[in-house]
Amino acid sequence: MRTGSRQRPARGPLRRGARRWSARLPRPHTLRARLTAGLVVLLAVSCAAVGVAAVVELNGFLTGRLDQQLHDAGERFPASLEHGGTLPSDHDGDGDKDGDGDGDTRRQTVGTFGARLVGDTVTNAAVVGSGTGAGTGALDVALGAADRRTLAAVPADGRGHTIDLSALDDYRVMAVRGRDGDVLITGLPTEPVEATVRRLELVAAVVFGAALAVAGFAGALWVRWSLRPLSRVAATATKVSRLPLSSGEVGLWPRAPEADPRSEVGRVADAFNTMLGHVEDALTKRHASEERLRSFAADASHELRTPVASIRGHAELALLHPGPVPQKVARALERIEAEAARMGEMVDDLLLLARLDAGRPLERLPVDLTRLVLDAVTDAQAAGPGHRWTLELSEEPVTVTGDAHRLHQVLANLLANARLHTPVGSTITISLETDDGTAVLKVHDDGPGVAADVQPRVFERFTHGDRRRTEGVESGTGTGLGLSIVAAVAEAHGGGVALESAPGSTTFTVRVPAGEG
Repeated sequence: MRTGSRQRPARGPLRRGARRWSARLPRPHTLRARLTAGLVVLLAVSCAAVGVAAVVELNGFLTGRLDQQLHDAGERFPASLEHGGTLPSDHDGDGDKDGDGDGDTRRQTVGTFGARLVGDTVTNAAVVGSGTGAGTGALDVALGAADRRTLAAVPADGRGHTIDLSALDDYRVMAVRGRDGDVLITGLPTEPVEATVRRLELVAAVVFGAALAVAGFAGALWVRWSLRPLSRVAATATKVSRLPLSSGEVGLWPRAPEADPRSEVGRVADAFNTMLGHVEDALTKRHASEERLRSFAADASHELRTPVASIRGHAELALLHPGPVPQKVARALERIEAEAARMGEMVDDLLLLARLDAGRPLERLPVDLTRLVLDAVTDAQAAGPGHRWTLELSEEPVTVTGDAHRLHQVLANLLANARLHTPVGSTITISLETDDGTAVLKVHDDGPGVAADVQPRVFERFTHGDRRRTEGVESGTGTGLGLSIVAAVAEAHGGGVALESAPGSTTFTVRVPAGEG
């Protein structure tokens, strides 16, 4: 149990390390790279399989040849070691005429090993030496204790076995039983076999490596050529994604090149082009609908200005009547005048938004934004004397290029929004500075804040604050278009507006490019 408890914690770090190592391996990202890498990997596996099979087969074949040589040589050499170079059956007295008298080396290959064992004891061990002829004498081999145990362990079954002798390296040996009950071992060196196998391995590595390099290059070219239609589809999709669709442009002119509809890439290109056609139709219809809506809003606003002004004028004229007017009638006329004025402001706001939506250019003149802020705050103080107004201005005047009237309207709307949606006594801070070539105007108040569900649509048209923000404040006459005008004017000047709000802190930030254009 202790051993197991030691091993299990060790495997966790190893596995985590393996995962981290594998995560750091480079991985191809494009389809072309993945296909090329897959082809190269499959070819590498195939080459490795062929190379291993060839090496194993050649090694087996050469080892079989070596065993056949051992079988043909028989036990002549190890048997002769006992009789000093003369076999027991050699009665004609020729013996070992060319050797040194310690073994019969006739018809024996240089390097042939012979050993005789009686029981588990090695009594003789020699190897055929090199010389000018085949059979030039045998040389005694000094065997260590490990070598003797290795020889004693060879089974006398007449089959080839590979052993490693410290004095002679690797040998292929065959052991048989002798006539005297001894064991005779004959061996041949495996070095020629190993050298041939190593040469085959080297040749296979070079040939397969070159084949992989050529196949990888050719495969990359082939995959690149095969995926050209798909690359064109991707290029077309990139072009479409860069089109300014939100600005009213609906001409999706790029189309994927036509390809064979029977192929996968051809079907993708055809489906992509069909999808672009549907999207273009939908955008065209949407753009036409928006144009009709803008035209209606502009026309309606323009047409409403005259009757609204007429209603307001008649109400004012009735209030100026010198004769006695009942108080209820006078109150009704005052309400008619107030609502007519409010409706006139709404008509003007709608007409302004319609013009901005239509992309009509604003004035592009140098505007002293610092002066506009001072004037707007002065007006706001007069309208909301119960609030505390704070100014934070940079030392240098902030100048922008734009429409002074519309920028003043932005300031007036933001200050009116802060005044109308915060209780009396709240502090409203207006700051103006430049940041990296951008004029940054912030209007901050410490009121109840804007509800989280209202914030995402606070700059949409006809959006009103929630009850939490308006409880305890004066009844406003907002139309829900003020912040929409702020956003539209800021965008028309190349900037934008943002809101950050939480209970006790609400900040509207307007950014427009600074400097004189």
